Amino acid sequence: MPKLSPATRLASPVDTTTFGEYRIPDTPGPLLRFTGRITTDGEFTARPFRYHVYGGWFCPWSHRVAITRALAGLEDIVTMSFVDGVRDGRGWAFREQYGPDPVNGFTLLREVYEATEEGFDGHVSVPALWDRAGSRLVSNDSHGIGIDLATRFRHLADPLVETYPPRLRERIEELDRWLGPAVNHGVGAAGRPGPVREALLEAFEQLDGRLARSRYLLGDDLTEADIRLWVTLVRYDVGANAFRAINPGLHVYPHLWSYARALYRIPAFRDTTDFAAFARPGAALPDWDAPVDR
Repeated sequence: MPKLSPATRLASPVDTTTFGEYRIPDTPGPLLRFTGRITTDGEFTARPFRYHVYGGWFCPWSHRVAITRALAGLEDIVTMSFVDGVRDGRGWAFREQYGPDPVNGFTLLREVYEATEEGFDGHVSVPALWDRAGSRLVSNDSHGIGIDLATRFRHLADPLVETYPPRLRERIEELDRWLGPAVNHGVGAAGRPGPVREALLEAFEQLDGRLARSRYLLGDDLTEADIRLWVTLVRYDVGANAFRAINPGLHVYPHLWSYARALYRIPAFRDTTDFAAFARPGAALPDWDAPVDR
């Protein structure tokens, strides 16, 4: 039997009968165990082709990183590949739809974690930033990965957009302290009446008013704040609100809806979006190509 090259190895099909459903392990310590950062003179420095991002088309946190990577001009500097969108008890895996692991030839994303920490017993998540030079995982913290891609590679690539400029960083993080709980994390639980839904809809109302006066969340600058919000907006009407359990749809906030469509026209947003990867079965896709007046 011919030996398969690392670039052709794929995981076996999803098998919950044998492996069970994936469960986030109830282990001590933080959920995101790897939080390494790319710095000027530390363990992880910015070099061309050193890093690889393991992502998932379905995952909003991976989506943030993919958009930032494109806007930072890093698509030829930091490589990226995608796991299959369905998992069993083994966690995320590399299968035919999105191809094998091009870096290590692993069949399961768990192997990335185990190669870094022997006997790893924590949560296997995407995105995950891999260091080719050290053959180890740097981070599975999307927040830190996004900031580092936006800021640490300026000597290697010219960004299309500087999404984390020093003068706006505190305002970006201030927005995140509001929109993170209210929108990005709250949307998943907003299908049930209660304070979580109320906070989400109140945030949408406030964002609609804000965007009536502003092109982006922080004026004329497209920033990480917009990226972080947008990945939730693009999933809203085919995900948490697919069957209009929360409200009639994003279109009831005309300025917010127009803003979201305007961002979708930017290639970095549009080309990293695969609706089929995250839309619920039977969900009707809104017209993201409708004319935008902003």
